[in-house]
Amino acid sequence: MDYKGLLKKLSESYGVSGHERGIYDLLKKEFEPISDEVKEDNFGNLIFKKKGTKGKYKVMLAAHLDEIGLMVKDIDEKGFIKFTTVGGVDQRTFPSQEVIVHGKKDLLGVIGSKPPHLLSSEDMEKAIKIDDMYVDVGLQKEEVEKLVSIGDIITVKREFKELLNENVSGKALDDRAGVVVMAVCLEELKKVYHYHDVYAVATLQEEVGVRGATTSSYNIEPDIAIAIDVTHAKARGVSRDIEVGKGPAIGKGPNIHPAVYKGLVDIAKKYNINYQIEPLPGHSGTDAWAIQVSKKGVPTGLVSIPLKYMHTSVETANMKDIIESGRLLAHYIANLPPEELEGHLCY
Repeated sequence: MDYKGLLKKLSESYGVSGHERGIYDLLKKEFEPISDEVKEDNFGNLIFKKKGTKGKYKVMLAAHLDEIGLMVKDIDEKGFIKFTTVGGVDQRTFPSQEVIVHGKKDLLGVIGSKPPHLLSSEDMEKAIKIDDMYVDVGLQKEEVEKLVSIGDIITVKREFKELLNENVSGKALDDRAGVVVMAVCLEELKKVYHYHDVYAVATLQEEVGVRGATTSSYNIEPDIAIAIDVTHAKARGVSRDIEVGKGPAIGKGPNIHPAVYKGLVDIAKKYNINYQIEPLPGHSGTDAWAIQVSKKGVPTGLVSIPLKYMHTSVETANMKDIIESGRLLAHYIANLPPEELEGHLCY
């Protein structure tokens, strides 16, 4: 599978929280050849099952499909579209962005605001507030109202870019890169012997409250689960030990089962996979938070892809980290004991 090509397709697709269905056909097409079963649950999560040789236990992988975005909240008398946010968007990055308004038909627009020539010296020193921005689609109010309704979704228009040294940049790498990790894992599992059934779940609405992880883990009832997400990497002005290109980050803290953490680290060492440790003193901010406390509780781990410029349209990651994350998960699953997991989960 062309993993970089898959990430490009996913990054350039549109699926704001609550509106992910536009990516379903693409995802099913890519995952069907590496899955034994494909299904959609009541919430809309896409579940790709890879059967093990025994099928005694269930291993769940979770990476969220949704992205942050914008929503139409008003159309003013001049036809400019006022908007609000869906998820934790950084409004400082909005001015001058190209966007697509997903109304009755897609409309290309730009985010505008008062030009700097007309700002006071005091306002020049401040970030532009979202209430002072608007989307201009080049139409009069009457024409806009025929095509756009309150509550329609707006997404940033951004092409996926290949940078140097296997780095890539684009929108929604949080967490479409994690979805690609699941593809790597399932394809690797086709090459090795593994005992237990694997449920790779593309979860919905993580950005607005880990909702898809909550419902899918309740339904699947996994014996072990590993969430896959992104984490902040070292960049200018960002004081972090985790770096892009240095391997996946393995989470450690109260949201993470100690034996799952140890198992992932041991596998990374055994198979010479570069890895980094991410200390998580509280809420991990990922699907792992919901999965861990599903029903009677699930031993849960977290593997994260180092990412720069999170929640912007130029999120930057490294393809080696993505592929190594998938290899790590595949070898971890393949090395789980065939009969009883109780001993494996002791700590």
